[in-house]
Parts: sequence; structure tokens; C-alpha cells
Amino acid sequence: MPDDRIKPIVMPKWGLSMQEGKLTSWLVDEGASVRVGDDLIEVETDKIANVVEAGDGGTLRRIIGRPGLVYPVKALLGVLAEADVTDPEIDDFVAGYVTPVTDAEESDTAPPYEFVDTAFGRLRYARRGAGTDAVILIHGFGGDLDNWLFNIDALAEIATVYALDLPGHGESSKPLGDPSVAGLAGALIAFMDAVGVDAAHLVGHSMGGAVAMQAALAASSRVHSLALIGAAGLGPEINGSYIDGFVAAPSRRELKPRLEQLFANKALVSRKLVDDVLKYKRLDGVAEALRSLAATNFAGGRQQSQLAASLRDAGARVLVVWGREDEIIPAAHASALGAAARTEVIGGAGHMVQMEAAGVVNALLRQHVGGRPTD
Repeated sequence: MPDDRIKPIVMPKWGLSMQEGKLTSWLVDEGASVRVGDDLIEVETDKIANVVEAGDGGTLRRIIGRPGLVYPVKALLGVLAEADVTDPEIDDFVAGYVTPVTDAEESDTAPPYEFVDTAFGRLRYARRGAGTDAVILIHGFGGDLDNWLFNIDALAEIATVYALDLPGHGESSKPLGDPSVAGLAGALIAFMDAVGVDAAHLVGHSMGGAVAMQAALAASSRVHSLALIGAAGLGPEINGSYIDGFVAAPSRRELKPRLEQLFANKALVSRKLVDDVLKYKRLDGVAEALRSLAATNFAGGRQQSQLAASLRDAGARVLVVWGREDEIIPAAHASALGAAARTEVIGGAGHMVQMEAAGVVNALLRQHVGGRPTD
């Protein structure tokens, strides 16, 4: 029988394609007391660097993983246990630990992404989990489904989760027949039809939040609940210089400072992240799509879709999450729905709060989707 007094710290799996990660540093010392949610280690993948938070409390009794080394997903990096667990017991646990074999769903033979044809073009998506509830993750302006790297697996434990590339983004079709929020909401509903989802919990980030709101207003029977993360559509203000700079940036030098505006911790903007976004921006049709989206939805540095009043009257179940240091959309917009929403503003995080404070955001989303109180 496994000893539930001993809690392993393992290399996380962030996203569909991650097979290994580099342990860059420990953020706590051996012997330190650890609480749930404390930052434990920093990990770097081929996409982004981030911290791993403690999922359990206890004392860090053993550090195994060494900074600078690469470990497979789920490899044992450390051990949490209380004082009543003896050193020989921990020795036995470490000696007997076997890194779990990647299951069939996550194996190299299973495609990490799928595609579906709709009236709005060919859309790329990822699907994880097998729960009764369906959750759809909707990224923001200039993003893609990998914006949910740190969230999709946590939600897949309780639901069937879809993350899609909106038209004009990622590996979905680039032409935009209607670049408005309403047009993108139409694409979202068409995606649901194409993959056979009658109704879902919608989780939208930034522009994706406005898309989720518009879909809920247009087709309320298709939406169980809304979770809005740093969402557009709740107020007129937006950082127009970011939008314009992101669209125009032709090189790494010009793009990196724009991407840094998305995070409170600027160090999260790795060279790989910048290169991936730059590669996307250079794809055929992307420049036109971004310019069209910006001109339609954020002309003059103002949000054109104002949905708060309509949503307040709709009676939808809504969670609002914001990073207090958001430099793109003011955190003051988090209160736009008043008592019609549960609101959480998270310190130490910026516009990409679902990445910077993934543990907190995932807990809120899991509770929200499950219909459980978040207090």
C-alpha cells in the first residue's frame, strides 16, 4: 500500500506535447515547511518557463532533482512529508518510485491536435479528458490553444476539455469573413456543432472572454456557465499601444517588449516564446487577420463590444478572474458585473494570469465548473 503521508513532487505535464522539462532552480530549501500553493521549483520547457506550485503541504524532506538537468514528465524531483515519517521510510519511497509510463491518450501515437471543418474555416483544437461536462477554452487576440498549457490537464481531470484556435489564429484557417466579436462567437458555436458539443462551460481569456460572453447571449441554451479571465467586453479601456505594437512588430527586438506587457514576471517571456509568436505572425494571412481584428474590435484604443449590461441581465453563472498587474485591460473591469459574478483579482499576476497563477486559477475553474462554492 502506498504511504499517503509521503507526497511526491514530480515534473509536471504542461500541455499536450510536453514530454520533459528542465529543472532550472529550487525555490525552497530542504527542511522548509511548505503550504499548498507555495512556489516550489522553476521549470523550463520548449515553450515557456514557469513555476511549479505545491499541491500538498508538508516539509520538504528530500530534494532529488538537480537544477540544470532535464527530467521526463512525472519524474520524481522531491519528497514532502511530516516529521513522523522516518528517513528510512523516505529512502524506501524514493528507491521504489517508478516514473509512470505515459498512458495511451498521451502517447506519441496519439495526435496532440485535431482539426475540424466548419463554415468559418478549418479549426485546430485539442481535446483532453472524458468527463460528462464539456469545457471549451477560448484564447485571446494573437494567441492560440497553447495559452492554456498550464490549465487544460487540470480541468481534464473533471471534464472533457476542448481548446481551439479561433479563426485567424494558431493553425486554424486565416481568412476572417467577420472579424467582429459576434463573428468569432459564430465560429465558436459552429465549432461546438462540428465536434458534437450541445452545451459547455465556456472559459475565455481576453478577447476570448468577449467571444464567450457573446456566444452566451446569442445561444444561452448552449452555455452552462462562463469563466472570464482578463476579459475584453467588460469596459471600453484597452492598451491600444500594445495592440498596435503587437500587430506591427516585425522582429524579435520589437516583439519581445510587447509580449513582456502580458506578464507581471517579465522573465517568463523566453526566447522560445518570442520565436514561436514571431513564427505565427509570419504565416500567410496572419498580418491581414490581425489588422482586421484590431481595426474591428479595438479601433482607437477602445473596445467596441460592451457586453456587461446585457450579461448582468442574462442570469448566467459567471466567474471573473483577473491579474492585479494586468497592463492590457485594467483590473478595474473585474467588477463590471457586480453581484452577477463571482470575482477574484490575483496579485502578482498580469494579463496572462492563467499562466502566472495557474494553480490558483485552476482551483477556481475546477470549483466553478463543478458548481461548488469557491469560498
